[in-house]
Amino acid sequence: MSPDARGLVLVFDVNETLTDMSALGTRLEDAGLSADLLPQWFAGVLRDGIALTLAGGPAPFAQVAADGLRTLLARGRPGRDPEPLVEHILAGLPELPVHPDVPGGVRALLAAGHRLATLTNGSADTTRAVLSRAGLADCFETHLDVRDAAGHWKPAEAAYAHALRTLGVPAASALLVAVHPWDIDGATRAGLRTAWLHRTPTPYPSAFNPPDLKASGVTDLARHLSRPAAG
Repeated sequence: MSPDARGLVLVFDVNETLTDMSALGTRLEDAGLSADLLPQWFAGVLRDGIALTLAGGPAPFAQVAADGLRTLLARGRPGRDPEPLVEHILAGLPELPVHPDVPGGVRALLAAGHRLATLTNGSADTTRAVLSRAGLADCFETHLDVRDAAGHWKPAEAAYAHALRTLGVPAASALLVAVHPWDIDGATRAGLRTAWLHRTPTPYPSAFNPPDLKASGVTDLARHLSRPAAG
């Protein structure tokens, strides 16, 4: 990272980057589904939301997420009314925990003088609820979602441009933090610097633009950004 890494505006992705979505597995089981379906469902939500963005259509996160659950329930619980089950599962989103490294890492980044914000394809209200429960509400100056970017989901350039306009900074002064390589690639193409949190052993795809920085979590990211620049 270049010598001007101090005092960056850090723009955090939310789902899976800050939140531990595995907790939704219990709600899938409540609905008679396997918790193992959670990655399949969320990957489908991302696929369909991004596809709708590419096609120029609206993609409300809650609607796309609910449709994905209806599909899983039609296969796994045929003949049952899916709506109460869908509502029960989605009600778990605002109650998700953050990853264990998040509270200490976020506070370390704030203490180091960085500005912090979130940008999600989901709901900013859900983000506020999650971070309030974690005691981190005062650490972030704003929570953004793509509804105010004409509904363009990340990795569309319009989503990152919306964040930059709202925060009042040029792209070179912002660092997008995410676990998703497609988010890293999109932010890079929009001119932001990037940090990839590799929370799992899955390798970074060679087809995407690489991140400027790799870290195992938010605490590790704070350590990387506190190191003096070489040379």
